Amino acid sequence: MYSVIVVPPSCGSVDGQIRIATGERIAFGRAATDDGLTIAHEGVPRVAGEITAHRNFWLLSNFSEDQTYVVENPEGAGEHIKVVPGRMDAPVPFEFSRVVLPAAGDLLTFDVWAPRHVFRSIERHGLSGAATVPAFALDRTKRYFAVLAALCEPRLRGESRAPLPAVEQLVERLRPTWPTVSRSAVYWNIDYLAVKLRLRPGPDTADPGSPRLNGKKESLVSLALRFDLVREDDLTALAAPASAAASRVIR
Repeated sequence: MYSVIVVPPSCGSVDGQIRIATGERIAFGRAATDDGLTIAHEGVPRVAGEITAHRNFWLLSNFSEDQTYVVENPEGAGEHIKVVPGRMDAPVPFEFSRVVLPAAGDLLTFDVWAPRHVFRSIERHGLSGAATVPAFALDRTKRYFAVLAALCEPRLRGESRAPLPAVEQLVERLRPTWPTVSRSAVYWNIDYLAVKLRLRPGPDTADPGSPRLNGKKESLVSLALRFDLVREDDLTALAAPASAAASRVIR
């Protein structure tokens, strides 16, 4: 039974995918192989690397002499690992991965899927004693969470290097669910989030050299995406209620 699926560049059908089972491996590179992945580009080494399936994850070997490969998590809003030249059998934990190869000024990509990830229930049954204190106490019904979701939205939509929205853009994005939103309200909520998530001291603590707004926004988004405090499903917090959307159409 296969455990890893390799999707070549510009693969347009299931027939073009390469399936490998645990313990099996395929090479990729410029040189054509019968059972490997051929990437026809002069900037790709003849044998650039190797992929090995291992149960519910896979291993990447980099045979390049001077190029680092990057494996991105398309669902992770910037999450990635680097595999340096000569590294053998680097484990890749992502269920969906995009391998990025630098090649003579271009960035070439192909996908690798590991669809057989296994999960156990996270519920605790029959354990006595005090409950564990949450690492980050966020209320998804509050306006500060909508501000955080709006900040994270560009990178959650699939562009890991997307610029963060300016305050004016945040105001417009939040208006459907928060008609009275203002620039000052957005500023206040960003400051509040920075304190709540312990990125800066509280107002009763001396804080010389407080970070600029852009630095705070970047820190908030980085923390939120790194620990999955905001997921793509949470972007529903930015959607206007059906009744409000209907009323705008009628007008």
